[in-house]
Amino acid sequence: MTLTKTDIVKSVMQEVRFKNRHKGPQQFLFPEMDCIFLSRKRADEIVESLFEIIKKTLTSGEDVLISGFGKFQVKFKWARKGRNPQTGEMIILRSRRTVTFRTSPKLRKKMNPPD
Repeated sequence: MTLTKTDIVKSVMQEVRFKNRHKGPQQFLFPEMDCIFLSRKRADEIVESLFEIIKKTLTSGEDVLISGFGKFQVKFKWARKGRNPQTGEMIILRSRRTVTFRTSPKLRKKMNPPD
């Protein structure tokens, strides 16, 4: 399963809601103001929540797709022979998982506009 932008938005809303139990009465009367006037602390919480969600998703082996931006993918690399460039000694590199990023065509077009 791939995590989409909508899933990330919903997860951020839940993460921030659980961390922010102390809310003022103005946030209940005017919930739309909560989105417009975002304090630095609140914005930081949202960004940190977003990064935590992405880290958890990638750690579990799932991909993260952000529409119009790109896709973070978990790739598996098998064990292989390698060489220490300083000593020339042959070593075995262990198998591991790594994260790759592929930009979306929309972002690629914005970055490289046609002449």
